[in-house]
Amino acid sequence: MAENAEGDLNSNLLHAPYRTGDPQLDTAIGQWLRWDKNPKTKEQIENLLRNGMNKELRDRLCCRMTFGTAGLRSAMGAGFCYINDLTVIQSTQGMYKYLERCFSDFKQRGLVIGYDTRGQVTSSCSSQRLAKLTAAVLLAKDVPVYLFSRYVPTPFVPYAVQELKAVAGVMITASHNPKEDNGYKVYWETGAQITSPHDKEILKCIEECVEPWNGSWNDNLVDTSPLRKDPLQDICKRYMEDLKKICFYRELNSKTTLKFVHTSFHGVGHDYVQSAFQAFGFKPPIPVPEQKDPDPDFSTVKCPNPEEGESVLELSLRLAERENARVVLATDPDADRLAVAELQESGHWKVFTGNELAALFGWWMFDCWKKNKQTNADVKNVYMLATTVSSKILKAIALEEGFHFEETLPGFKWIGSRIKNLLENGKEVLFAFEESIGFLCGTSVLDKDGVSAAVVVAEMASYLETMNVTLNEQLIKVYLKYGYHMSKTSYFLCYDPPVIKNIFERLRNFDSPKEYPKFCGAFAILHIRDVTTGYDSSQPNKKSVLPVSKNSQMITFIFQNGCVATLRTSGTEPKIKYYAEMCAPPDKSDIAFLEEELKKLIEALIENFLEPRKNGLIWRSV
Repeated sequence: MAENAEGDLNSNLLHAPYRTGDPQLDTAIGQWLRWDKNPKTKEQIENLLRNGMNKELRDRLCCRMTFGTAGLRSAMGAGFCYINDLTVIQSTQGMYKYLERCFSDFKQRGLVIGYDTRGQVTSSCSSQRLAKLTAAVLLAKDVPVYLFSRYVPTPFVPYAVQELKAVAGVMITASHNPKEDNGYKVYWETGAQITSPHDKEILKCIEECVEPWNGSWNDNLVDTSPLRKDPLQDICKRYMEDLKKICFYRELNSKTTLKFVHTSFHGVGHDYVQSAFQAFGFKPPIPVPEQKDPDPDFSTVKCPNPEEGESVLELSLRLAERENARVVLATDPDADRLAVAELQESGHWKVFTGNELAALFGWWMFDCWKKNKQTNADVKNVYMLATTVSSKILKAIALEEGFHFEETLPGFKWIGSRIKNLLENGKEVLFAFEESIGFLCGTSVLDKDGVSAAVVVAEMASYLETMNVTLNEQLIKVYLKYGYHMSKTSYFLCYDPPVIKNIFERLRNFDSPKEYPKFCGAFAILHIRDVTTGYDSSQPNKKSVLPVSKNSQMITFIFQNGCVATLRTSGTEPKIKYYAEMCAPPDKSDIAFLEEELKKLIEALIENFLEPRKNGLIWRSV
């Protein structure tokens, strides 16, 4: 009897016109229960409906994901604003519609699909399954699909898009986000992540194609369709061959006595970093056994983000001490970012910030270019790039050495697009970075790449070792030559979007309406740039040179003492980030004074502009 009652209830749930008192919600519930064929996520919605959880149903079903700095990203689970089978099918249908409109040869060139090792049992949702469903939607429409047969680093997708001349690529990953999350990252035919207007147009197409088409759920097509190809071996081979273009000391690498420890943070990186070391002539790095193999629970770290520093690098640092290895390399779970730690004479480990590593990479890539350039090569044709919230150290090196430096909006999608443009105009790009440990050496890939960055650091360390110089000692030499750049980056958590909006609106109307602050505590402000509104007080026409970015909050303050500070919202997490840097000329090397000045300014910035106590902001836990 109970079983029948349960069966009747499920039948009623499927066929009833819903009466929650909210017509929009009733429609959304009906759509979800008709369209979702994943028993686990369907059951999540049925349970909420049975228990009258209308608010949670509304939160899950009455809004959609939008493209942030890294594509679509959200928690896995049931609902139109989460990552799950149905929303990935809908996203791919929208992609199909838009790509069909943009490319007459779409059905000849096809699309690349990769995935990481994430998964969630409660939603029966894994990156591999979502990749197969992405492929199924396209194969059912007779589009050739290059679907990797196993997990790959994120940079392999943009690399494959260019190599295979596909029209686009999709990577299923949430990178270093918490284990609950997943994402859908889209690359254009250029090999760079999509930017506006493509993101907005794809979202419009998704809205027009929300009902799954016939065949969209048929993931068997991945095993049966002749249009499905596996690019794994071919792309691995080509990538490792191209990597050799940025290897300058192969013989020295093969003889080095330095030992390296590598952790892949329970993600995709292990095999690929091992192969990259081989391509550069190195012995393989020592893997951290507990973190070498994929684990969607990231069970040995409190969060899978190597940017969090020593607290999450514990296992690799202890292994390095036992193995007498001086350098630790950590790739994040999808291997597009890299953290580096080096054992100091004092016995302490130094975990380099993204900005410090960029100073080393900038010096290294330019030094290698100088030593290996063609006789007619012109330094004025050479470029390096960084996002605007990153250190200005490359700008200082460029001014001294004569090459070009450019800034972009935050997010590697802007760097990738700009590099493509520069290459098409015959320019040479040596290096690009974002402070959140995202690096690109060379231009074989147009996105950040932790695999190539790891092996370039190894070569740099091996080269310096022949002169008895450590990475940290070389960093100090770079600062002494080009000027000290002391920076600090951190964040506050805020789960209340109206509070975040109020913080930034207050800064735009500080002492009176439409007036930005002139001081931050005791520190005088020279210029202000607000990329959200397009204002820049340093420009003659008061308009920002960087493109306006209305969907995110970002204000930069240039202080009279030479400090540059930026407050911005994260494109992927509920964070307000702050970035501050003291940029000193080469003759001003009083480190203690610069550090103290930066510390006081950050305290003033937090107290006067963010007001954490008043706004209930949660401090980053270290």
